[in-house]
Amino acid sequence: MSDTSPRGYASGRRRRDQVVAAAFAAFGTVGYRQTSMSQIAADCGVSRAGLSHHFPTKESLLEAVLDERDRRHALRFFEGAPGPGRDGLDHFARLVALTRANATTPGIVGLYAALSAEATDPAHPAHTYFTRRYENSRRHLALAVDDLRARDLLREPAVDSTRLAEEIIALMDGLQIQWLFSPRTVDMAGRLRARLTEIVRVELPDMSSASTTQS
Repeated sequence: MSDTSPRGYASGRRRRDQVVAAAFAAFGTVGYRQTSMSQIAADCGVSRAGLSHHFPTKESLLEAVLDERDRRHALRFFEGAPGPGRDGLDHFARLVALTRANATTPGIVGLYAALSAEATDPAHPAHTYFTRRYENSRRHLALAVDDLRARDLLREPAVDSTRLAEEIIALMDGLQIQWLFSPRTVDMAGRLRARLTEIVRVELPDMSSASTTQS
């Protein structure tokens, strides 16, 4: 019988967090397909049955890892930020810092790239995650563009906010794929920064310290 007391709940939550952390590390280094649930259970020091209690399928664990990736990014790059609707320039700079940090986790970047294509199928377990993520990304970037327009910082003030947001997202995703093929020649962060600098009238703030500070 499961322990439903506060102590049992806290213990279960800690164990679940341990599993997600182990899966995050394994997916990021070995890859999603090459990582087995048995290996993750061994890394956490739990039985296969114990792992299944928290995550019945590998797909459910994958969703938790993707959510953990977003949580870490939010804490590391966006916590305490003014927000895209209040300072679009700051938001652009933080995206560059995030992209620079992604270059240190090729396994997670590869996983994201592969899954984002597979998840276009509504039946895919990560379909809802990616739908929500792209909607949020478009909304935040459009807010950033609107703020830059209001402050007269756009080189082309008449640009459509949503269309520009879609272009920036497409650039980021496309750079990731090219970087996976040629990590020594494709500078994701540098190329993104160059494009964002073309959009605004001023230099982007340097957020390099945010990209090197671990959460």
